[in-house]
Amino acid sequence: MARGTSPSLARLKLILAAIGRLRGGPEADMTADYINRAAAAGRRIGFGDVTLKELEPKPEGDQEREAAALRAAAPPGGKRILLDERGEDLSSRALASILEKWRDGGQSAATFWIGGADGVAPALRAEADLTLAFGRATWPHRLVRVMAAEQVYRTCMILCANPYHRD
Repeated sequence: MARGTSPSLARLKLILAAIGRLRGGPEADMTADYINRAAAAGRRIGFGDVTLKELEPKPEGDQEREAAALRAAAPPGGKRILLDERGEDLSSRALASILEKWRDGGQSAATFWIGGADGVAPALRAEADLTLAFGRATWPHRLVRVMAAEQVYRTCMILCANPYHRD
């Protein structure tokens, strides 16, 4: 097995939970491709399923109802990562290190929360174990899914010492 893994460890399931649905197009194709690649690579290094849960947006951007949907998409006891422009701007290696630590610590799941167009409820932000930014820019939600899926795949490549990631 790759560094830091043991056959006896529980597998860390990775979930991307996003408000809204992609109805085809290049972003949907890229997200699916990265998720499939991450799932295949992740099984070799102690990660479980990698899945995308698309959640219906609520009328008029009801942040509280969207927050409830995002909470429900995260398995109980798992870690929660909120994607938000005000979050920490971590390197890919730093994110891989965090997910590796959670995996090795016996966490059962880590859910990446992608809020709706109007952002997320403050209470949801407070519940996140990690708030992560992809830079200080505001990104379209369609692209955030692709970026999150790619970072999950990149994490797998870093942890299995694949040359995909270059510093």
